Amino acid sequence: MKVLFANPPWWAEKQPYRLGDGTVRELYRAGVRAGSRWPFTKVIQSSPDHFIHGDYCPYPFFMGYAASYAKKHTDAEIYFRDSIALKESDRKFVEYLHRLKPDFMVYESATPSWEHDLGFILKINQYFPTIKIILTGPITSMGKTLLEQHPIHACIRGEYEKGVVRVLNGESGFIDYDMLSKAEMNAAPFPWYDEQHAHRYWDGCPIGQKAPQAHVWSSRGCPYKCIFCVWPATMTGNDPDGKGRRTVRHYSPDYMEAFLTELIERYDYKCIYFDDDTFNLGNSHVVKMCEVMRKLNVPWSAMCRADTSKMESWQLMKDSGCFGVKLGFESGNQFVVDKIVNKHLDLDYGREVVNHLKSIGMTVHGTFTYGLPGETKGQMQDTHDFVRSLPFDSVQESGTAEIEGTPLSTLSKEGHLDAYSGANIDEGYDRHTDGARKMQDLAVQLRNS
Repeated sequence: MKVLFANPPWWAEKQPYRLGDGTVRELYRAGVRAGSRWPFTKVIQSSPDHFIHGDYCPYPFFMGYAASYAKKHTDAEIYFRDSIALKESDRKFVEYLHRLKPDFMVYESATPSWEHDLGFILKINQYFPTIKIILTGPITSMGKTLLEQHPIHACIRGEYEKGVVRVLNGESGFIDYDMLSKAEMNAAPFPWYDEQHAHRYWDGCPIGQKAPQAHVWSSRGCPYKCIFCVWPATMTGNDPDGKGRRTVRHYSPDYMEAFLTELIERYDYKCIYFDDDTFNLGNSHVVKMCEVMRKLNVPWSAMCRADTSKMESWQLMKDSGCFGVKLGFESGNQFVVDKIVNKHLDLDYGREVVNHLKSIGMTVHGTFTYGLPGETKGQMQDTHDFVRSLPFDSVQESGTAEIEGTPLSTLSKEGHLDAYSGANIDEGYDRHTDGARKMQDLAVQLRNS
């Protein structure tokens, strides 16, 4: 039995793009899917079957862990192919399917890529009718209708290590949340890395990254309930309304030291990026990871929150090799942060943290989103002003995408959520699923207002 864990190609249209030197070139727009909390499309340097290093490309975490888990817990032949990392064309991927002839294909999808992915699934069913599709990812929040309407063998909600094993052992249909406990997580094999893909993954922020760069998790989950956030609502937890309790499971220091040591020795990684939902949840975890990284002596960075560890811990991180962090602010307007996003981050304290990080020599990448439900143009301007008032080294400004399984998606269906009292969707609200495309539209509207 052959099982393919696949992240198929996602190529969109070509479009004119102005380069830094002012010249205009026709470049491809392409998408990132598995590995991204908010799948989206953007203009990239690469083209089909022509890889150029430097395009944003996240490691497909859930898929990588599930592939290794299936290899350990079944007798199946496991294959892994990340076409988005390879930058291969649809044709090349189909040729690969012809050669491999898998019995099962695990396919992770979410709302932004679903229209494209469904078309691909239908083509696979047409040309390779014997391949059984196992659908995973946030899109499975749609439930059993996916099985009723489309040629899908099994549909797994949430993290899917155990679910895939159950399917390979004979189950089919809709498989609900069956996630690893903290103990099982720390006893599980390391996620799948191989020579073909290992050096393809890249995130250029925060500033200071070195290639080759490894993307890793030191935890799963986040207790916070930002209205648009996907993974804590759909993958590491089942909380589409933002009403439940969201939990966090940490990998142990021993697990992380062994895992990172193996990665660095095998692939000569020059830099580690911790892409946890929130790396610095609690001081204890930060201290333990700093001890691990001090032993490894490799530069590193992390996705953090400004207010979940002690101020002095930033220096501890710096001293253990951390050169920069990403900080999620979402908005520069306190009402929006509290009543629409439901993040409850004190922006004045966040400002203090950014200035402190810069004072100790770390780089800071700020993340912000525009076009939240109920957000006014004046509040968006507040965000614009907030961004430019601080010494960020880099900034991500994106449109708020509506993705199945999140509180934002629930709000769009029900019209009101108590925990998001400032959020509302009126007739003029842009219910876009691709945050990058939405940001382009918003930029035009704001310029013309």
